[in-house]
Order: sequence, then C-alpha cells, then structure tokens
Amino acid sequence: MKYEEWVKQVPEDITRDALWTVEAYRLALFAAELGWHDVTKLMQDRRTCCLADQLYRALGSVGANIAEGYSRRSAKDRARFYEYALGSARESRDWYFKGRHILGDDVTRHRLKLLTQIVRLLLTMIPQQRQRTLREEEDTYLVAPQTEPSITCENLESLLTTAPLPE
Repeated sequence: MKYEEWVKQVPEDITRDALWTVEAYRLALFAAELGWHDVTKLMQDRRTCCLADQLYRALGSVGANIAEGYSRRSAKDRARFYEYALGSARESRDWYFKGRHILGDDVTRHRLKLLTQIVRLLLTMIPQQRQRTLREEEDTYLVAPQTEPSITCENLESLLTTAPLPE
C-alpha cells in the first residue's frame, strides 16, 4: 500500500486532530499499518514468532509516544516522550533487519527507509523541544529579618514543662 492511498483511508477523527500535522506521527501510523501485515507474515514461521511480537510492540510504541509527547505541556516532557519514540523507531529497524530473511529484501529496505525517515524527524524535533525549555531564573530569596524571636526563653520553658517528654 502506498502512503497516499493509506492517508485517504484514515478516519476523519484522526486527521482533524492537531496531532495529525506532525509528520513523524503520520509516518509512524503508516509504519504501524504496514507492520501489521509484516507481523502476520512473521507469525507464520515459528522461528520468528517472538520477533513478530517485539516488532509489533515497537512499531506501536513509536506513534503512541509521539502522541503522548505532543499532549505534554512542557517542552522537556515532550522531548522525553519523543526520545522514547526515537528508541522505539530504532528498535523497530533492528527487528526488521532480523526478520529480513522472511520478509524479503524489498519489504525490509522499504520499512528501514520509512523508519529512518521517522528517526531523522525525531532527531530534529527533540533538540527543538529542548531549546524551548523554560529555565528558572536564578533569584535570591530574601527573608525579612524578625524584630523579635518567636521563641523566647520563657516560651521555651513553658513549652518544655507542658509538653510530655518522650520516654
């Protein structure tokens, strides 16, 4: 399936969301869609069943972490989730490489290229978020001097006589 064909099939509830404007997210959803078919093929060979599960989880994690990061308020939090997505995209490439014997060279090459594109986008997004991080300005906190101590010798003596002593 081609990307342009797939985009036409995506429900409006997803495409109307502001998150849809994030290219890395769109590509991650597309990769997960393609991954579904690849995982199905990998599941048919007993040697790659575990690999299929890992691939499916990693592919799903890319888009999920981009979405999670997009919803975060602070740039620092967004960057953290984008980093998780980056790790999952790299992990997905690793699983595709390991499944290349079953999936074939053309499919593997295509998926690696798609995931590399997502990795590059995330590598651009993460530093942008980090630069926008608001840092607290250093400030000295002054405490107004008290004119009278709040505990005087008399107060201390009465506190000591009225309060039970620990045993």
